Amino acid sequence: MCNQKGGVGKTTTVINLGAALAEYGRKVLVVDFDPQGAATVGLGINSLDLDTTVYTLLMSSGRNIHDAICHTKIPGLDVLPANIDLSAAEVQLVNEVARENALARVLRPVLDEYDVILIDCQPSLGLLTVNALTAAHGVIVPVATEFFALRGVALLVDTIETVRDRINPRLHMDGIVPTMVDPRTLHSKEVLERLRETFKDKVYRTQINRTVKFPDATVATEPITTHAPEHAGAKAYRQLAREVISRGEAP
Repeated sequence: MCNQKGGVGKTTTVINLGAALAEYGRKVLVVDFDPQGAATVGLGINSLDLDTTVYTLLMSSGRNIHDAICHTKIPGLDVLPANIDLSAAEVQLVNEVARENALARVLRPVLDEYDVILIDCQPSLGLLTVNALTAAHGVIVPVATEFFALRGVALLVDTIETVRDRINPRLHMDGIVPTMVDPRTLHSKEVLERLRETFKDKVYRTQINRTVKFPDATVATEPITTHAPEHAGAKAYRQLAREVISRGEAP
């Protein structure tokens, strides 16, 4: 889950798509790969109390990933947590051998234990994001329906193509999720139209509309699918989960 622009709904989408996929019987691991640790906190884990995080595993090859994985209140949904320590990894990995493959090495022991692994990237195209792209099979890009968010997508597509050419030939763009859609505004409609014109069937049919329920669920540290299961936002993420499954991205 990647977009170098912040505030486009990446973490919200990771948490709620993960919860919806778990509802449909998938075993899901959320990898929090953002030093802000928002996905960790959003799934009810206190990141400040953790001795072992994704950062610990990146920096020490002898650690067991199972010691770091936390179970959430959602059956079938686990999280590999992060906290502010991860911000040091960008600098420390620079001098490592095969630095782009550090996350792939960390995840290798649990690949067969999960149907879906969702990596929540930080809002940048730095070394951590390159690590995520190297470990991944595909990229889902949440794009807020505003002009500035749209401008950054071309740069991200270039980065994905560079990583595919040089490091990870299996990487592909799974799709674009329109987020923070305000169907009442002309601006939102125009950006959505431009997205669909430019990227065609790469844009998921499901759109995530702006609603106050998402911040409410964040405060409650749970996905909207359990916080307000009948709300339109919860239904949208279930629809997105079905669409992801039907496209064959979640076995």
